[in-house]
Amino acid sequence: MTDLAKSGEFDIYATFQQFLQDDQISPPLAAILSLAEAIVNSNAGTMFELVQALNDGAEELKRRSPNPISLNAGCELFIAFVTLFPHESDNFAELKKELEQQGRKYAAEAISFRHKIAELALGFIKDDSVILTHSYSRVVLTALLHAHKTKRISVYVTESRPRGLGLKTYEALTAAGIPCTVVLDSAVAYVMDRVDFVLVGSEAVVESGGLINYVGSNQMAIIAKAANKPFYALAESYKFHRLFPLSQYDLPTHNPNILSFATPTARSAGQDGASATAAPEAHTKSSANLGTSSSSAERAMTQDQIAKNPGVDYTRPDLISLVFSDVGILTPEGVSQYLVGMFAG
Repeated sequence: MTDLAKSGEFDIYATFQQFLQDDQISPPLAAILSLAEAIVNSNAGTMFELVQALNDGAEELKRRSPNPISLNAGCELFIAFVTLFPHESDNFAELKKELEQQGRKYAAEAISFRHKIAELALGFIKDDSVILTHSYSRVVLTALLHAHKTKRISVYVTESRPRGLGLKTYEALTAAGIPCTVVLDSAVAYVMDRVDFVLVGSEAVVESGGLINYVGSNQMAIIAKAANKPFYALAESYKFHRLFPLSQYDLPTHNPNILSFATPTARSAGQDGASATAAPEAHTKSSANLGTSSSSAERAMTQDQIAKNPGVDYTRPDLISLVFSDVGILTPEGVSQYLVGMFAG
């Protein structure tokens, strides 16, 4: 047990959640800030003990988070920084204070990365562009709002069930005066012929140059490729992650429960007929607003059914046209080269 765990006072996950209350702070930045706070609360007397404490703190964050992918990218980046930081001070307490300040300084500066990416993406957005985006992304929203200042754009955004985060994007864009329509996740192929390109954010960009993002991104990329439409990913460099998934099932978020089959409940023939309109796990809600009769209902998935589905998916690098980042406009192969250099010191 490390000194962080022994203290019994500092809760790194609670600190992480507190940083996330700021809508401008994404999970990787919240992880960096939490680890910086952990340094202050650590009783470590040597660099070895400090790095061990930070690794334990990162493991605690991953263990308690339902989706640790993006926060783990931030943890890797900050721990690599601490490990490679020049240790010139004879006073270890002063060194810890300096590391904590550097972590906070980086997180503050990193918020501006979205504006750098938005400026890079602007050159690829022509006047009267019709853009398809997925779910909700801070950097994509920043890029679209920036483009709206000088160009006429229209946006389709997927609903992004089950969390419905596409509606958050829709509200922000319409409030800014950008024409926007929400489309069903299942209507991506239907709408693809009407768009000029696809613009998505990211949970992480991995070593292969592939993308991890909200579930549905992969099928959007496959359809865009089939329709010969560019598929652009926007990603801050702190989301570059040393991870090399070969398939969806290699993601850290995958577990045996995802896509598993429930054990059928034995019922008599009479019960089957009586329950044909009342499935044991289905919720219903009024669908009068859908133009159907008041006696009909829209079925909705239960929380148990939602839990059997993935929250993120992996998009192969060959489906991605370009990655726009604060370090430049990269091909997927360029991301791989940058990651090697970033963690090589």
